Amino acid sequence: MAETQTLQAEAREKGSKGAVRSLRREGRVPAVIYGEKKTPELIHVSYKEVFALYQTGTFMSHVLDVEIGGKKERVIPRDVQFEPVRDFIIHVDFLRLGKNATIVVDVPVHFHNHEASPGIKGGGVLNIVRHEIELSCPADAIPEQIDIDLKGYEMGDSIH
Repeated sequence: MAETQTLQAEAREKGSKGAVRSLRREGRVPAVIYGEKKTPELIHVSYKEVFALYQTGTFMSHVLDVEIGGKKERVIPRDVQFEPVRDFIIHVDFLRLGKNATIVVDVPVHFHNHEASPGIKGGGVLNIVRHEIELSCPADAIPEQIDIDLKGYEMGDSIH
């Protein structure tokens, strides 16, 4: 499991479409934190910070601390919305996590030792059906990735 990163945020008021657009022009991304039977919190975060985290490829399966006015909330991203033409992030939904929370996340699968696999050496092709696996696990123990060693796998073998 990776270390928890902190994302700086500021509270925002429920506003009009114009207010949200103004935030985006200032380099901010509107977001919401919901869950744990608490009222949803409207916030905005830095576009650069969110984009950098999103570019890692594991944004949706990492627990984050969102700091709002000195108060930290433990969250996990649940939805990211994009501007359809320019592909900019325009909104993020975060799920608030309580203590001992169990969640369902998609974890990436990485395959290693292609060159040591007798099946691939013999002309076989690795057919990857799923690049991510859905796991139900404690929020404190989400694995970064699932590593699969292909050493010893023959043609026709399956990995379940």
